[in-house]
Amino acid sequence: MADTQIATHTGLAHHFDDIEQQREAGTLGMWAFLVTEVMFFGGLFLAYILYRGKYSKAFEAASAHLNWKLGFFNTIVLICSSLTMALGVYYSQVGNRRKLIAFLSLTELLGLTFLVVKAYEYHDKWTHNLVPGLQQFKWEGTGNPPNVELFYWLYFAMTGVHALHMIIGIGVIAVLIWMARRGRFTPEYHSPVEISGLYWHFVDIVWIFLFPLLYLLGAHLSH
Repeated sequence: MADTQIATHTGLAHHFDDIEQQREAGTLGMWAFLVTEVMFFGGLFLAYILYRGKYSKAFEAASAHLNWKLGFFNTIVLICSSLTMALGVYYSQVGNRRKLIAFLSLTELLGLTFLVVKAYEYHDKWTHNLVPGLQQFKWEGTGNPPNVELFYWLYFAMTGVHALHMIIGIGVIAVLIWMARRGRFTPEYHSPVEISGLYWHFVDIVWIFLFPLLYLLGAHLSH
């Protein structure tokens, strides 16, 4: 009991009256942040939808060059990472430090797996001169090259920003693992894990929309 009181006291910031008030404020702050993220990604999605409607054939041809199998694999990876993150949150709530660390580590590993696959995809686009802005864009398939290039501008913008959010999330989880190893979390104080879980699930949901919009648009044309 004494240990729990000490952990609760050390986890409580001086400007909050109690742990529950601190948890509610942190959760509200994260939801407010996620609303701004929805607006940010919403602008990118809107641009994609508008240009896709205008240059549908070129976008389909460009999408066919993406590897939908790798995209699907990464989708499964992130769905699994949402499960492991949810289990990590649960075990932080019940005070099981060993399982908390285990599931946070699995989430971290899955996130890194996603980034490795994405790096492989980016390398493939680089070798085929399909990276606008960083190299001379070359397109020899069907579709108007400038319109195809526009697709890849949006592809790299949307997936690149998403990958950046993944990197930030992996860094946050690394800090959580460090804190968990030092016994910072208890059933009374575990809000950092819960709040980080909200962020991680949001990033995963964004990919659930990116995958069909980018990868499946031209999947019927791929060989």
